[in-house]
Amino acid sequence: MTTNLIRLSPSSGLSLFKECPRCFWLHYNKNIHRPRGIFPSLPGGMDLVIKDYMDTFRKKGEMPPELAGQVEGGLFPDVKVLNKWRNWRTGLEYEDKKINAVLFGALDDCLYDDGFYIPLDYKTRGSSPREGDSERYYRTQLESYSLLLSANNYKTRDFAYLLYYYPKEVLPAGRVDFNTHIVKVTTSLDSAKKTFEEAVKVLRGPLPKSHTACEYCVWNHSRNEFD
Repeated sequence: MTTNLIRLSPSSGLSLFKECPRCFWLHYNKNIHRPRGIFPSLPGGMDLVIKDYMDTFRKKGEMPPELAGQVEGGLFPDVKVLNKWRNWRTGLEYEDKKINAVLFGALDDCLYDDGFYIPLDYKTRGSSPREGDSERYYRTQLESYSLLLSANNYKTRDFAYLLYYYPKEVLPAGRVDFNTHIVKVTTSLDSAKKTFEEAVKVLRGPLPKSHTACEYCVWNHSRNEFD
């Protein structure tokens, strides 16, 4: 059993672990990754555009219309600090020396409310999110961001926000009009720590069994690989 330092991120690490421990184990221990989508760079490109858009309001000390009156607090005002948090190389980290592992991540954005820091994450999708999808797919990611902030002495609330952008219509000259939708997700620092510890334990253990609800496991099993 290896005890080398393990480094995990909220999105490609802990969220993947929650979806399927087997895919998670193969990703980190065998460098076997799930197939990527046809346009994997599109959400990343949207994130950059949205960040620039948010920063124009941040620098003026204002809130964008899709957030005004819809969330607690205002945009975290320090662009220089936020840009460090947005970068994987200079982002926030949480180290658990007992298990010799580090959680690191890059925040999209952050709200500030009377001394408290609230993660704000952007999501681009094809349609409005269904009821419960935000908690099911993104709670672990948001809890991890809160843990990263808390571990670096930034006080957090027990919730975070998702800001969805999804297309409404195409306008002349190729411009696209987007709808927006905000979801408030409850978070727990204890839950984030527990998930992190469980994920590290799985990586240092044997290959987990196939996940019957995971289409990637079903595909791999059909090829009789790693069984």
